[in-house]
Amino acid sequence: MSKLAFTKMQGCGNDYIFVVADRMRPVDPAGLARCLSDRHFGVGADGLILLTPSAVADIGMEMYNADGSRGEMCGNGIRCLARLAHERGLARKNPLAVETDAGIRAVTLHLTGGVPSLATVDMGEPILEGRRIPAGADGPIIDYPLKLEGRTVSITAVSMGNPHCVTFVDDDSVFTLSDSAFAELGQQIEHHPFFPRRVNAEFVRVAAPDRLKVRVWERGSGETMACGSGACATLVAAVLTERAERRAKVELRGGQVEIEWPANSLGKGHVFLTGDAVEVFNGEVEVDGLEPVNDAA
Repeated sequence: MSKLAFTKMQGCGNDYIFVVADRMRPVDPAGLARCLSDRHFGVGADGLILLTPSAVADIGMEMYNADGSRGEMCGNGIRCLARLAHERGLARKNPLAVETDAGIRAVTLHLTGGVPSLATVDMGEPILEGRRIPAGADGPIIDYPLKLEGRTVSITAVSMGNPHCVTFVDDDSVFTLSDSAFAELGQQIEHHPFFPRRVNAEFVRVAAPDRLKVRVWERGSGETMACGSGACATLVAAVLTERAERRAKVELRGGQVEIEWPANSLGKGHVFLTGDAVEVFNGEVEVDGLEPVNDAA
């Protein structure tokens, strides 16, 4: 057995276990994510994120969901990664370029007395073409009728480097559903055949044109306190359906983030996510094996 140091961090209650993998890395990160994410027998988290060397950016982000599946991007996780990299001296640039499975993302740390308090992520331009999300229809998928067991819901699909299915609701009933009832609803959408690579699901009530209330079901992790990319997808969907302005506060179970989608000449533009990045605690665990990091990066 080998000992592995980790840092648990959270952004808006969306918590991850971070491992600096600049010299040595877990042999089985997917298995480690499943083990450590367990909230009864492990550390407890929504997943595992490795800080890795990058040949094309300042640092790399390798993300695993709680079920061990690989995630392309995490808006809350990347803010925490940027803070950890800055404080450990692994990458001190600001903005910081981070290589993710969804491409390179820039993170700007807002320093208070030299300490990062908030961070803004350039999440890139949303993908709206159905087949690229990916989803089972061509063109933009806006207010699309998706048939579930015993009901049909109107959805808008957006990719922020990972796929999202946004459903707008007229009241707070979805927010008062029991955990088991919400899990049943979330799983139906996550595993719906319309989404060949599964999907994250957001349920949204528009409180005001600049304030959205969201409950999240994350692909591979279940219900989470927050989802950064999901908050971005929510604002994009709200703008596309003329429900919200291009800048809004998004209220999630774990707190609040601010999303902005400035229009460019084509009416699209990059989406920007601003929120906290908080260290919870540091620790050390025993793992089955470590291997050297490839110096080629």
